[in-house]
Amino acid sequence: MSNSNTKRQPAEETATLTARSVWDRTTRWFHWLNLTFVIVLAGLGLFILNEKSFGVSGDGKILLKTLHVYVGYCFAINVAWRLFWGFLGNRFARWPSILPFEKGYVTGLRGYLRDLFADSAPVYLGHNPLGRLMVMLLLILLCTQSVTGLVIAGTDLYKPPFGGMIATWVTGGDPEMLAQLVPGSKDHVDPAAYDEMRRFRKPIVTTHLYVFYVLMAAIVLHIAGVVIAEVRERSGLVSAMITGQKVFDKTPADADFPDV
Repeated sequence: MSNSNTKRQPAEETATLTARSVWDRTTRWFHWLNLTFVIVLAGLGLFILNEKSFGVSGDGKILLKTLHVYVGYCFAINVAWRLFWGFLGNRFARWPSILPFEKGYVTGLRGYLRDLFADSAPVYLGHNPLGRLMVMLLLILLCTQSVTGLVIAGTDLYKPPFGGMIATWVTGGDPEMLAQLVPGSKDHVDPAAYDEMRRFRKPIVTTHLYVFYVLMAAIVLHIAGVVIAEVRERSGLVSAMITGQKVFDKTPADADFPDV
């Protein structure tokens, strides 16, 4: 016999979780390869900048610069491939979905910031409006490092794609001097042409150095933004860059955008 005085406990409400595919395999590979290359290049670059403190010999410095250049090639190819993939990838990899240039973006950003500070910001399948700004900044910095690094590789070690032109410049095109030209040495060069090349090189090196510092700061901000978004949205933002899927307990703000 049931006890009519027994109170029924309300059933626990559980949110329905929905997994959605977001980041394609190429985008995920780019992300982790880029992280690896940046870490290696930063380490090598710091050794080169502080060669005297580490007691690096002249030959050791050339070796470090050579390694830096070869890893830099991998880095630049990876960045170039990502730029190309912005035209071919899935909806979330393409430029309209990752850059802050779409119609109504500024209004959307204001609304997102308002909701963010009110702790009621919506979730997004792709990048949220604030994330798009960070993506654009990171891409600009990565491209700048790629281009300036390739130029410096030519002025330092006479490596492709600009090394041949630089070598011809500093030797005046003399075949004999070209054949004996050695990276890191001022022998077999035309002194006036070499000094002119170094003046040309100086602002590029300065740009490469300071953009490196800005890039490091941007990466810290990027990581902080990801952590905050992960805690607030709980959509598996970090794991999505491994599995390709985010998990939602509510409808994303960009769920009704057409797939491409």
